[in-house]
Amino acid sequence: MLWEHGVIEKTEIQTQEDRLSSRRLRLQTLVRLRWLAVIGQAVTVFIVAFLLKFPLPLVASCSLIAALAWVNFYLMIRYPPTHRLEPPAAFALLGFDLLQLCALLFITGGLANPFAALVCVPVIISFASQPIRYSMALIGFAMVCITVLAFSPFPLPWFDGMEINVHNVMQFGVWCSIASTMAFAAFYAYRVSMEASQLADALAATELVLQREKHLSQLDGLAAAAAHELGTPLATISVVAKEMERELKNDDRFREDVQLLRSQSERCRDILRRLTTLSAEGEAHLRRLPLSSMMEEIVAPHREFGIKLELIEKSPRRGEPVTDRNAGIMYGLGNLIENAVDYAREKVTVTIEHDHEKVLIVIEDDGNGYAPEILTRIGEPYVTKRQREDTAGGLGLGLFIAKTLLERSGASLIFENRDPDNAGARIRIEWPRILIDANSTK
Repeated sequence: MLWEHGVIEKTEIQTQEDRLSSRRLRLQTLVRLRWLAVIGQAVTVFIVAFLLKFPLPLVASCSLIAALAWVNFYLMIRYPPTHRLEPPAAFALLGFDLLQLCALLFITGGLANPFAALVCVPVIISFASQPIRYSMALIGFAMVCITVLAFSPFPLPWFDGMEINVHNVMQFGVWCSIASTMAFAAFYAYRVSMEASQLADALAATELVLQREKHLSQLDGLAAAAAHELGTPLATISVVAKEMERELKNDDRFREDVQLLRSQSERCRDILRRLTTLSAEGEAHLRRLPLSSMMEEIVAPHREFGIKLELIEKSPRRGEPVTDRNAGIMYGLGNLIENAVDYAREKVTVTIEHDHEKVLIVIEDDGNGYAPEILTRIGEPYVTKRQREDTAGGLGLGLFIAKTLLERSGASLIFENRDPDNAGARIRIEWPRILIDANSTK
C-alpha cells in the first residue's frame, strides 16, 4: 500500500496546485460582464437625463462610462478570448470597475443613489474566482469607497425645485446594509466556489486512483500478450543458438559464448512460460472470488505493521457471495483498513456478515476514535480524518476517495465511534447482496 500513499499525497499536492491555477478569471467572462455594466449605466443615465429630465452632471457621467467602455474595448483587441487573468491583473481590473462605479455614484448622490448596492458586484466576483488575499484587499477597498460615498456633496438627481436630504442616521443605515450585504454575499460566494472546486478536484483524484487500480489488475493480461509476442522470435534465437553450438563445439574461441547464449535463451523461454501459466490461471479464478477470499487478500498487506489484525466471519462460508474483482471496492476497503491500522493502539477487527439480503463489513479499531467535529463532516474532501500526536495528518482526500468508490458500488457507509467502554472508531459498510454477489440475478 506504500504506492497508494504516494498516489494520494502527490494527488493532494497536485489538486492544490490545480485549484490555484483554476481560480483564474477568464478575461472574456469579465469583458462581457463589463459590457453589461456599460450598457446598464448608459441606459440609466439616458433615462434619468432625457426621459425623467432630472438635473444630472451629464458630461462627467458620460466620461466615466466612456472610460469603462474604452478599457473594455482595449482588452478585447489586445488579448485573445481564452486569456486567463493572473490574480494581480484580475484584482486591478476589478478594482478599476469598483472605482469607476463609485465615482459615478459619488457625483449622483452617493449612498442616497438607489444603485449604490451595485458596489457589491465586483467584490462578489472576486470572492468567487480569486485567491482570498486579493479578495480581502478588494473588499477593504470597497469599504473605503462606500465610506467616501457617505460624504458625497452632490445631491441625488431629482425634480427641479426639489431636493432629497438624507438624514445622517439614514446614511449610516444604508452604509451598514451595503457593508453587511457585501460581506455576507462575498463569504457565501467564496464558500460555494471553494467547495465546488474541492469536490471537482477530489473526484478527479478518485478517477485517477481507480484507473491505476484497474491498470494493475490488467497486468496479467499484458504479461500473456508479451509472452505470446516474444515466443516466436525467442524460439528462432534458440534454434540458431543450437545450430551454432553444434557447428562451433570444437572451437574454443566461441564455445563458451555460444553455450551462454543458448542457456540464456532457454531461461527466457522458462520465464515466458511461467508468465503465460500465471495469466491463464489468474484469468480463470482471480476474476471472481468468494467474499472471504477477497477480504483475506485485502487484509494481508496490513498484517506487517505491529498491529493485530483479526478477521471474523459471523456467517458460514457455505453460500457466501462470490464477488467480481472490483478495483474500486478492493481499494476502498483496503484504504479504510489501512486507516484503522494507522490509528489503532493494538488491534483492528474486521467482521464479515452476510445473508440472502445484505452483505455487511464492519471495521473497528481500538484507537482514540473520531473527534466530534470531524465525525459530522467525515467523508468530505480535504477534511482530516483523525489526529495523532506523532503525525501531522493529511487532507482527508484518501478517505473521500475510499468512500466515493465504495458508494459507487452501491454500498452505504456509517462512520461512528464505539461505545465508551471500548474506545475506538467503527465503520459499517453494507451492500444489498444483489449488487455484490456475482451469482445473483441483477
